[in-house]
Amino acid sequence: MKDRYLFPAIFEPGDTAGYTVMFPDLPGCITEGDTLEEAFAMAKEALELHVYGMEEDHEPIPEPSRLKPATVPPQAMVAVVEAWMPVIRSKMANQSVKKNLTVPKWLADAADRADINYSQVLQEALKSRLGVAGGLADNSH
Repeated sequence: MKDRYLFPAIFEPGDTAGYTVMFPDLPGCITEGDTLEEAFAMAKEALELHVYGMEEDHEPIPEPSRLKPATVPPQAMVAVVEAWMPVIRSKMANQSVKKNLTVPKWLADAADRADINYSQVLQEALKSRLGVAGGLADNSH
């Protein structure tokens, strides 16, 4: 698993406005933006999330190809987009996820009266039970 990926992207202007962005080496990795600046930002995010999903699914990540001019539509341009994976891995590993839980009514009533933050208590209890300290999850594979 690499920390940095560079893939060529095709930025194709729309008929009236905006850009569609495609990564030929990564089928299904497509995004768009109303302006070129927005299209570049969206391309970076799309690439990062696509590669992250491939890593999580243990799919092989292809080597980037060199695009041949004949494969680029007229009026489109090619740019290399970077995905710096340590940042996205950390962000994804530490995002909050919703979990439903069930507690007896008497306990829920007591917790509500005490103004208990369920999320905080559950996180503290899970960390204690698992023997892990605060911070970032180890997301190595």
